[in-house]
Amino acid sequence: MSTQKLDRVALEAMLAGLRPKLHRYCARMSGSVIDGEDIVQETMLKALQALDGNAVVERPEQWLFRIAHNAAQDQLRRRQRELARMTEADMTTIEDPSAGADARLAAAASLRSFMQLSVAQRSAVILVDVLGLSLSETCEVTGATLAATKAALHRGRGELRALASEETVMPRLDADDERRLRRYVDLFNARDFDAVRALIAEDIQLEVVNRTRLSGKAQASTYFGNYDRASDWALSLGFVEGQPAILIRDPQTPDGAVRGFMLVEWLDEQVIAIRDFRYAPYCVVDADIRPIED
Repeated sequence: MSTQKLDRVALEAMLAGLRPKLHRYCARMSGSVIDGEDIVQETMLKALQALDGNAVVERPEQWLFRIAHNAAQDQLRRRQRELARMTEADMTTIEDPSAGADARLAAAASLRSFMQLSVAQRSAVILVDVLGLSLSETCEVTGATLAATKAALHRGRGELRALASEETVMPRLDADDERRLRRYVDLFNARDFDAVRALIAEDIQLEVVNRTRLSGKAQASTYFGNYDRASDWALSLGFVEGQPAILIRDPQTPDGAVRGFMLVEWLDEQVIAIRDFRYAPYCVVDADIRPIED
């Protein structure tokens, strides 16, 4: 089989085009659109590092998904180790005739539901039913045998069907979080960006996902200036995957749908970190978003 050496420009273009699809896989593997974005960024970094190391690639898309698969596995192992440490501290050839229906169910399933599956089941269902890969392509990504992949797919589909009717509990915002976030949102919506800047720490870390990273109050000021010049946004409070969040809507659209969100981290009364997903619509698609009524 012929191989090709990707150049950096071609790989960066491929990564930009595949980013939503990679995120869909990583979010379902990790159970979080936020953690999924972290895994995508790790995947992109590892792919570029491999390219700089003269990697020769036969099938670029499958190669990228293999990197993403391994990065997701690493993240899950890190999470398990962290949970284990917390626990220690606290305590001293199968075919499925209903494949079409299962694909629709998998596409609509919540990220929380996917986390109830084993890693092998989760990976097989996402790759086949959500992303549309063939069984052989799925084996190439995961490194599993065809028989093991079919078994994992069959069992994973069954688990998702059993979980489909489960309801989730509406999270609650504590008084301090609500007070701080409402103040931030009210000042932002009033375009009082001098007052907003007064809330942020001198060493603030700010990420505009899929665009840029800014460090320090001086750099962050350009971020607020960009919002001041735009008119296609309005902020409100809500939850994203159970985390307190600021929802971004476009008031100029008829439905006023959520088009992005912000995660704001506080230290006492100062904002020390902002993660803005305004330019990452692929994260909104799969997110569990719960608005808070005023």
